Amino acid sequence: MKCLALALLLCAQLHVLLGDGGCYKLDVPPDATECQDPVDLTMHAIGDFWRNSACQDCTCKDCCNGFITPVSFPDDCKVEFIKEECNFKVFKKNDPTESCPVFKAIWK
Repeated sequence: MKCLALALLLCAQLHVLLGDGGCYKLDVPPDATECQDPVDLTMHAIGDFWRNSACQDCTCKDCCNGFITPVSFPDDCKVEFIKEECNFKVFKKNDPTESCPVFKAIWK
């Protein structure tokens, strides 16, 4: 139920999230047939979509953060980035099994 509440909250804030997408353009010549990921230095064909080791979703046009960052949540909670999931978890400081609500998050 708490996950559903968080999902609804994030959907309600979608206009805020999309306004500052945490993206940057890749400089690829117009006649290129492939491009290089700026983090992993791997090569990808034009038209490919991939996620790099920095949890960025990329194409040969741009890379964008593949996660949102919680910035407002109750004081009795803490946030932890789970790199394997490319996601933040927000939970009670005294009980890591109990999720916390997120009041504001940014995609940056």
